[in-house]
Amino acid sequence: MGKDKGDKTPKDKSAKKEKKDKSAKKEKAATEEQPVEVAAEAVAPKTALAPIAKPLADDKLAKKALKLAKKAAKRKQIKRGVKEVIKAIRKKAKGVCLIAGDISPIDVITPLPVLCEDNDIPYIYVPSKASAVAAAVMGRQLLEELGAAGLTKRPTSCMLILPKPLKGSAPADDEAKEFAEAYTEVEKKVKAAQIIF
Repeated sequence: MGKDKGDKTPKDKSAKKEKKDKSAKKEKAATEEQPVEVAAEAVAPKTALAPIAKPLADDKLAKKALKLAKKAAKRKQIKRGVKEVIKAIRKKAKGVCLIAGDISPIDVITPLPVLCEDNDIPYIYVPSKASAVAAAVMGRQLLEELGAAGLTKRPTSCMLILPKPLKGSAPADDEAKEFAEAYTEVEKKVKAAQIIF
């Protein structure tokens, strides 16, 4: 006589229960190890920088430039994206250009450095392009920062930070003085980092 599915001996039930317990323990151990790996990745994000990403801002300069970009976005003194930046440069707008160093395909941003050099606009590459709205909430600073600095939810490949608004005038207050000081400081450091051909 064959065994039906309903006919199980106590040994079979206990063996299956032990297997379930072992697999549950393995899953629990695996989930305990995963946060450690995720935390390690969060500290050191792996981004593939473009081979033309020179001059690349160091961490200190990148933080200052991105803080300046946030202030400029609040004051509406910023141009975001390749199309807007190229258009502004061709219209002879002056400023500091921040370019993401991890763009793929790189053909998207290749005209920017040439245009910046031809128009005497200082430019620098920053390590990352994607939006950091979620990352900023979680406390990660150098992960996906160029988009967040421009106060946008979408990744941004480049920005042109303008010293003055294109239209109208900026209100003269303490915030304006603070912005002007931060702008001149970042502009000097970016100019010092430029590669001279």
